[in-house]
Amino acid sequence: MHTDTAPPGTAPVFHQEEDHHPENGTLLGFWIYLMSDCLIFAVLFATYGVLGRSYAAGPSPSDLFELPLVALNTAMLLFSSITYGFAMLEMDKGNQPMTQRWLAITGLFGAAFIAIELYEFAHLIHEGAGPTRSAFLSSFFALVGTHGLHVTFGLVWLATLMVQVHQRGLIPENRRRLMCLSMFWHFLDVIWIGVFTFVYLMGVLQ
Repeated sequence: MHTDTAPPGTAPVFHQEEDHHPENGTLLGFWIYLMSDCLIFAVLFATYGVLGRSYAAGPSPSDLFELPLVALNTAMLLFSSITYGFAMLEMDKGNQPMTQRWLAITGLFGAAFIAIELYEFAHLIHEGAGPTRSAFLSSFFALVGTHGLHVTFGLVWLATLMVQVHQRGLIPENRRRLMCLSMFWHFLDVIWIGVFTFVYLMGVLQ
C-alpha cells in the first residue's frame, strides 16, 4: 500500500496494491473437485459394501478374481505414480526434456493398467459374469469401471499437457496444470489401493 502526495489541506489518497495469484484459485478449485469425486467413490464403495455378497446363485469373488493379475495391474498404477513424481521433480528443476520423458513413461504405465483392466472385464463377460449377472457384479463393474474411466481421462489429460509443454515449455500455466494432474493421478492411486484391498483381496479371502 502506498500514498500519493496530496495538496496541502487535503487527505492523502491510499492505493491498495493488488497481488493476484491465479494458481491459488486454480488449486483450491481443483481440491473442491477432488472432494466431490471422493463423494462419488464413497457412494460406489458403500454400494459395493451392501451388494457385494448378493451373488444370485452366481459366482463369488473367490471364483472370479485372479490375484496375480490384479497385483500386476496394481503395480502398473503404483509405478505410474512414482514416475509422475519424478516428472514433477524434473519440472521443478526446469528440465523440460526429462519432464516429458517421465510423463511419457507414466502414460505407458497408465495405458498398461487400462489394458489389463479391459482384459479382465472381457474375460469376466466371456465367462458369463457380466454386470447383469448379479448385484455383486453390477456393483463391481460400476466401482472398478468408474475408476478405469478416471484413469482413461487422466491419460487424455496427460497427452494434452505433453503437447502443451512441447509447444510452450514449462511456463507457469503448464506447471500449474501439471500440478493439478499430479494431484488427480495420486488421488486415483489412493482410490485403487482401496479397491484392491476392499474388493479383490477381501473378496478372495472371505
